[in-house]
This record gives sequence, structure tokens and C-alpha cells, in this order.
Amino acid sequence: MEINGATGAASGVVLDVDQVRAVARLGELIDRRGRPIKRHRGIYLYGRPGRGKTMVMDRFFAEVASDRKRRYHFHQFFVRLHAAVHASGSIDKAVAALLGDARLVCFDEFHVHDIGDAMLIARMLDALFARRVTLVVTSNYPPEELLPNPLFHERFLPTIARITANLDVVSVDGPLDYRTRAGRSRTRRTGFAAGRYRIDPATRSDHAQTRDAVSPDAIWVQIGTRRLRARSTTDTALTIEFASLCGTPTAPADYVELAQRFQQWTICDAPPLREVPPDWATRFVNVVDVLYDADRELTVRARVPLADLVDGVRNVPDIARLNSRLCELSQLEPSPIG
Repeated sequence: MEINGATGAASGVVLDVDQVRAVARLGELIDRRGRPIKRHRGIYLYGRPGRGKTMVMDRFFAEVASDRKRRYHFHQFFVRLHAAVHASGSIDKAVAALLGDARLVCFDEFHVHDIGDAMLIARMLDALFARRVTLVVTSNYPPEELLPNPLFHERFLPTIARITANLDVVSVDGPLDYRTRAGRSRTRRTGFAAGRYRIDPATRSDHAQTRDAVSPDAIWVQIGTRRLRARSTTDTALTIEFASLCGTPTAPADYVELAQRFQQWTICDAPPLREVPPDWATRFVNVVDVLYDADRELTVRARVPLADLVDGVRNVPDIARLNSRLCELSQLEPSPIG
């Protein structure tokens, strides 16, 4: 990601004012030899999508001269945490199994939207703080806006208080979403950024795919105890309808597993998200989050331009992050379905 601003960094990347401040604060977590300082207060970096939080955190993580460090995307970690808790029956044992002797843990895209997840996250954070692990967290939300649902927010206030008691909150929220810069140079053409956003307006205008009779030669992808209907698969590539992937009760754990199996993804017939139920749109947000973090090549074949894909969407958390990340894809003009 290209970074512009007024202040330079040693690597040659030019940082904006918020990013410079975040780099300086993160630098306080390590000694002159790059080793984590024991039992140091952690850092909570927050800001809108595309402001460079992950870039700043990953540069810091790469500079830490220790093997007692761990870096996770929060979806990925939470999937593993659920499995470890189920296997051990204990949150403390699960955290110990996942983190080992780590002294520094970095979480990317920390968020809390579901009350059930919130209770597990609260217990996880208590276990981490008790172990005196130093945390670095990136989030689109300041701590006080976590679990924003007014029905449940008050129940999460004690955990928010513990977050602010143990982590220094630092804003990385400059005026520019760097992913949306018109004409910006692209230095990386592999993984997610090698993907395409293609407008295919001739695709079907309803979601009848989910109701159509299934032909005997339909292609199925097994995920857990369920099957997803795909357009095509190879050893490394998956092509699937938006409705088949997001219109069924799939979850981030499913996307993590599928991202391990398929390196190239094509999601077809993506409609304007305001026209589908909010849970469909939420699943699409989660799919893109997982593929972005796993750096899997993604092509989206949509009925409308990207700006119209997300326009008018209500009650879907993180829709702005979805829009920002899809801006990493090359935007292609309409073409026939192949």
C-alpha cells in the first residue's frame, strides 16, 4: 500500500502524521535490540478503513527480534480459540495452547458485534491480561464503540474498561483511505491485489439460484457437515455464486477452512447489497475479510459498479471496510459471462 504524508520513515515509506505517531508509540514496546519489553502496556490502534493501521502494526511486528511473538487476524484467531476451548473445556488452557510462551501478541481487525462472542472475548482478554502478555490491537472501532448494539453494549462496558486500563488507545485515522486513491501505484500484483472487480450487468436479477432444482451433476464443496453448491472447482480455485456462498448459514470458520484449500476465488452474480438480507451482506464482509488476510486472489463478478454495490446498505457492520478492501481489486468494465 502506498503511503503519502509529510514525515519520512527509515524504510523509505512516507507516513502521515497519525501513522508516525503510531510508529513512535509502538517503538516504545521494544528495547534497543528489538526485543519486547516485559509486561509493557499494550497499544490499541483504531481508525477508519484504509488508514494504514495494519501496515504500521505489521512493520512493527517484523522488526521485533524475538520468536516469542504472535500475529493473528482476529477472525483466524477466534476460529482457533473456539476449537481449543471445545477441545480443552477451559479458556485458560485454550489461550495457553494457542500462544505458548508468547510475550507479544498482535491482533488485526479486532471487533465485537455478537453478544455470544463478546462473552468469550471478555474471558479471553482476562486470560491474556492475567498472563501479562503485551497486546497490540488494530480496530475500526475505538474501545467505547465495541459491541455497539444498545441491547447489549452495557454488558460489555466492564471489558471495555479493562481494555483501556491495559492498553494505550492511539488513533490512526487520517483523512485519506489510501486504498481508494485514484491512479495510485500498485507495487504488489500477487494474492488479493491480483484480483478483479468485474461488472457483469447481464447476470440474473433475482436469487432464484438458491431455489432452483439441483441437477444430478451439480458441483458440491464439502464444508464441515454441509455442502455448498459451486460453479466449478480445481485443486486451487473455487468459482461460486454469491447466493450459494452468502445466502446459506456459513460462518467465518467455514471461510477460513476454504481459504486454506483454494488460492483463487471467483464470486459470481454479486448483487447490490441493499437488495439482500443483512445477514447475506454480513457474510460477504466476513468472506472478504478472511480472503484479504489470507492474501487469496479474489475476483468479484457483480451486477453493478463497486460504489453501487455498497450504496444504501444499512445495519451491516464493517461495510466501509468491505468497500475499502474491494478497492484493492482492478476495476474492469462490463464483459460477457463466460
